[in-house]
Amino acid sequence: MRRGTLGVQIGDKHTLKDWNLGWTAVNLGFPEAKTYEQDIPGADGTLDLTEAMTSGDVKYKNRPLSLEFEVEDKDFYRWSILASEIANYLSGRKMKIILDNDPYFYYAGRLGIDVEKTEKSESRLVISGDVEPYKYELYSSLEDWVWDSFNLETGIIREYKDMQVEGSHRLLIPGLRKRIVPAILCSGPMRVLHAGKTYELKAGKNKVFDIWLGEGENVLVFTGTGKVSVEYRGGSL
Repeated sequence: MRRGTLGVQIGDKHTLKDWNLGWTAVNLGFPEAKTYEQDIPGADGTLDLTEAMTSGDVKYKNRPLSLEFEVEDKDFYRWSILASEIANYLSGRKMKIILDNDPYFYYAGRLGIDVEKTEKSESRLVISGDVEPYKYELYSSLEDWVWDSFNLETGIIREYKDMQVEGSHRLLIPGLRKRIVPAILCSGPMRVLHAGKTYELKAGKNKVFDIWLGEGENVLVFTGTGKVSVEYRGGSL
C-alpha cells in the first residue's frame, strides 16, 4: 500500500492530520491563456489579437486540480464514512487550498470527490475541482507573518503597514506575475506618484484604478504627513 507523507490544507482541514490521508498523486497544470484570434480570408493562419484585446495583460482560464489518496486499509465501512465526511465538508464550497510541497502560496477554488476516479475496491479516493489560474502569497502586506512558515531564500517580506510619511516616502514593491490594483489606506489626505503621474488620496481607503502593480519593481512615492498602508498580495502562475 502506497501512502503519501504529504497532505493538503483545504479550508480548516488538513488531509493528513484530520483524515489520515497523504496524497499519492497531485495533478496541477499551468493555466491556459485566453486567446483572441481572427481568421483572415485569403491569408495563411489567423490574426492573434490577444495582447491588443487585453492591453498586454494576458488573461487565463481556471486550471483543474486533482488529488489522489489511498485509504490506510481496505475497510469498506470506514471508506464510506470518510468519503461522506469529506464530501459534506468541501463539495461546492470555495476554499483556500495549500499543498504541503508549496506552503508559501495558496490556491482558491471549489473541490469535490471525483466519483469517476474514486474506487472503493482499491481504497482510492480522488478529490478534484477547479482553481483560479494564479496561486497567491499566503500573507498579504497587511497581515502578520508567521516566521516558522516563511521561506528565507525566496520569500518576500512585505512590510507596507502604517508607514510614516513626513514630507516624502518612497516605497519599492517587488511584484509577481499577476497585475493588481492595490488598496491604499491613509490617515489623512496625501498624494502618490506612480509611473510619472501624481494622484490625490483621501483619508481612508483608496483604490486608484490607474495604478497597476505588475511583475518586477513597482515604485510608489507618497507626499504629505501621516501614516499610509498599502495592501498587496502577490499572485504567481
